[in-house]
Amino acid sequence: MHPLQQHIRRKVALSDTDFQELLSLFEVIELKKGHRLIDQGTIVKHQYFVVSGCLRTFMVDPDGKEHTIQFAIENWWVSDYISYYKGTNAQLIVECLENCSLLKVNSNDLNTLFDKLPVVERFFRKQLENAFVAFQTRILSSLHQTAEERYELFVKNYPDLEQRVKNYQIASYLGITPESLSRLRKMRMTAR
Repeated sequence: MHPLQQHIRRKVALSDTDFQELLSLFEVIELKKGHRLIDQGTIVKHQYFVVSGCLRTFMVDPDGKEHTIQFAIENWWVSDYISYYKGTNAQLIVECLENCSLLKVNSNDLNTLFDKLPVVERFFRKQLENAFVAFQTRILSSLHQTAEERYELFVKNYPDLEQRVKNYQIASYLGITPESLSRLRKMRMTAR
């Protein structure tokens, strides 16, 4: 079964015929490690399903400091959703941390399909609900959890990601320095 079909069927019942119609709207793209899928200042008209690979969504502040917002691995979706939904310039950068195979879908095509196949719209609504909960949880954790608690949550939510991304990217995601991340890892290892 196609990875996207498996992913969708976890949330809604979608017939093979309807899935083929949905899949026909997607374009397969293969990108190399280091490629920027989205850059700040562009208008984003697509969202992407990760078939394989790992991507990072981040912003660069006026001082040149990177702030990692999200990692996207297999079966995750990625885009700059403010630009995608509002038609404004992207504020985020999405880059490939590994060679990636993605499925790309245009917002206009998807909206047309929503009218034709309400089950697809229901799937994407559920995706948005989950994303909203995840982002709100992340904001709340950054406001009241210690760096150690945030790191433990990261390890729980992304169990195999530490081997796939650089330390400074994880530190950026956690809102700490790479040196603090090293201390947290040492503390975790000695606690075992």
